[in-house]
Amino acid sequence: MTDSLAIIEQIHKSFDLKDFNSLAIPAKAEFFCSIDSVSQLQQALVYAMQQNLKITTISGGSNLVLAADVSGLVLHINLKGVSTSTMLDNTVDISVAAGENWHDFVTLCLNNGWHGLENLALIPGNMGAAPIQNIGAYGVELSHFLQSVDVVNVETGQPEVLTDEDCDFGYRTSVFKQSALDKYVITGVNLRLSTQSVTHVSYPALADLLQGVEPTPKIVFDTVCQLRRSKLPDPKEIPNVGSFFKNPIVSKQQADQLMATYPEIPMFPQKGDFTKLAAAWLIEHCGFKGSRHGKVGVHHKQALVLVNFEGNGEDILLLAENIKTQVAEKFAVELEVEPRIYGHTH
Repeated sequence: MTDSLAIIEQIHKSFDLKDFNSLAIPAKAEFFCSIDSVSQLQQALVYAMQQNLKITTISGGSNLVLAADVSGLVLHINLKGVSTSTMLDNTVDISVAAGENWHDFVTLCLNNGWHGLENLALIPGNMGAAPIQNIGAYGVELSHFLQSVDVVNVETGQPEVLTDEDCDFGYRTSVFKQSALDKYVITGVNLRLSTQSVTHVSYPALADLLQGVEPTPKIVFDTVCQLRRSKLPDPKEIPNVGSFFKNPIVSKQQADQLMATYPEIPMFPQKGDFTKLAAAWLIEHCGFKGSRHGKVGVHHKQALVLVNFEGNGEDILLLAENIKTQVAEKFAVELEVEPRIYGHTH
């Protein structure tokens, strides 16, 4: 009984989420609780079930749009800790709690000589969100290193472990966005990295900058940071969620038709008969780059980034819808929003 009383004392009503989302959207949580341990999470789930409250989990808040106030109980996952286990065959197994900052962890790995994640430097957000998105950049994806994900089952309150296969990773997606949407709260991620110097530098933008250079993991890390800083605004300075749209994947036939009309369109061949297009190029060629729409806009250096100048979630979503419509009309390509949208619009 004391457990549930303890959790009730830590639950806040009508809690402002502005500081908990990187778009700095002013929206309120009906109920809010910060979670520092798995047992606290289990107590909160029991409380939510007893009170018949919907659960919404947030962590770094860098991949969500608050369309309006969020009903139910918002859980801010703040679990901390990094531990390593066996080192075999030049690898190290690392367990990372869901509330750890992603870039700080990548930096820690580099400093300890645990390699593989350098291309994913400076991606905003916390560890718990990384497998949901299967975050990736410059030719590397999290799924290349992930062994398993520690979760708590929302319905049973029991801890479970999902293997790499269970997670069903794809391009910027996973089981957590599909069949297991809202079924689990991620509490930790288990990775296997190399203790030998490995680098992945085949991605064109990276390869260009590293021409004639013998790339070390530190050089790759620094170059990725330089690339990201040159293109993407810091959310602390200009509120944003990074890439707002996924790069669309179309049939090779459609890609060839586009190429005939727009010879300069960037294309990336995919497995099977598919081609990935650069969403930023499509948006820019509809005239949105650097444009302002009331209290929101599109960043002047990167057309994939929507920015907030004191607007709200509805303003951002209206702009996104406008971009999607114009890209569809001009190129017959359907853009898909990357961040998750929370809150009901009135």
